[in-house]
Amino acid sequence: MRLVSRYIGWELIKAFVLALFGLTLFLLIILLTQRAIQEGLGPVPVLRLIPYLLPDVLRMAIPLTMLMATCLVYGRMSGTNELVALKANGTSPMVAIWPVIFLAFIVSLVSVWLNDVAVTWGRRGVDRVVLQSFEDIAYGMLRTQRSFSTSSLSIHVKDVQGDTLVRPTISIHTKENSSPITLVAQKAHLNLNTETNQLKIVLQDTQFDVGSNFYGEWPDKFEYEIPLTSLAGPRHATNRPSDTALREIESRITSQQSTILDLKQNLAAQAGFQLLTGDLMEMTGKAWLTNNEELRVAHFTLNRYEAEPYRRWANGFCCLAFVLIGATYSIRRRVADFWNCFATVFFPVVVAYYPVFQFGVNQAKAGNLPPYSVWMGNIFFFALGLWLVQRLIRK
Repeated sequence: MRLVSRYIGWELIKAFVLALFGLTLFLLIILLTQRAIQEGLGPVPVLRLIPYLLPDVLRMAIPLTMLMATCLVYGRMSGTNELVALKANGTSPMVAIWPVIFLAFIVSLVSVWLNDVAVTWGRRGVDRVVLQSFEDIAYGMLRTQRSFSTSSLSIHVKDVQGDTLVRPTISIHTKENSSPITLVAQKAHLNLNTETNQLKIVLQDTQFDVGSNFYGEWPDKFEYEIPLTSLAGPRHATNRPSDTALREIESRITSQQSTILDLKQNLAAQAGFQLLTGDLMEMTGKAWLTNNEELRVAHFTLNRYEAEPYRRWANGFCCLAFVLIGATYSIRRRVADFWNCFATVFFPVVVAYYPVFQFGVNQAKAGNLPPYSVWMGNIFFFALGLWLVQRLIRK
């Protein structure tokens, strides 16, 4: 029996590694192309992105390749009647199924770890490469389109000569509700300081316009520095629950609970003061509504932190749920045609699993369901897979 288990296990590993290599390469090319177009990156920054994107690609590819390997191995064995021969010899089908369960469990643990690495080290590395390439991206767009803009900065130029911007008009949005700072100069240069992550704009013969508050001229050289993090926009925001390492989530939850307690105490004090003064209309005013909105956002953020560990573990262990169904279906179908078997299993699994999984995630984030409801999809497929295994054994 050990010989059979080793044989099946080795076949699964070979099929899994081969499929993982091909699919990883395919997805990596797609993500690199998407990033290059989206961020305007050149060849060198794109190559620097590879190690940071690899964990993200692997965590997406592993569940699919695990299911592919399962359908390939068990479909071929069933199609050539190898499993029928085992049953005729008095061997339980579980001898053939245990190797894929064990391999899927190990791969699921690795997938959870890759998930954590991808959203912390990987995403931060990608953001760092993009931010460090900010100067090249800006100059490239200004040369081709004569304009460049982010959420807080926009630049329009008459021409670009080397690294000199000719007649640039630069608008800087410091705050959402404040007037933008408009700088019009004869010439300007962009310099990136990678040590401080600051973009320095060096201008010559500059005119200032800060709304209706201030207007003036600066005939000599003028320098203005902008933090790169403020230019990156929400796509590169930090300290999001989805970008937090698992080991840090517990402390973030404690901190968020403390923030919610402070907001509740402030609202209670404000309500008490309004009741004492009799100014009840103030409780429907802008300040009261703003505080209530801050409390709602704080609760939503807490829900996201509490659901995040369950989401990552459930996402990683979908491999185990998939192979239980894939193995039993491939054995029962007894067709050696891999693509036919794989397509028949893959599409229903994906169509059924991910909507249920995402429903649990959304409800947990909204606070309508407890955080462990993220596991609804996994539990349903575990139960379905075990039922199929039981039917296979009894048959």
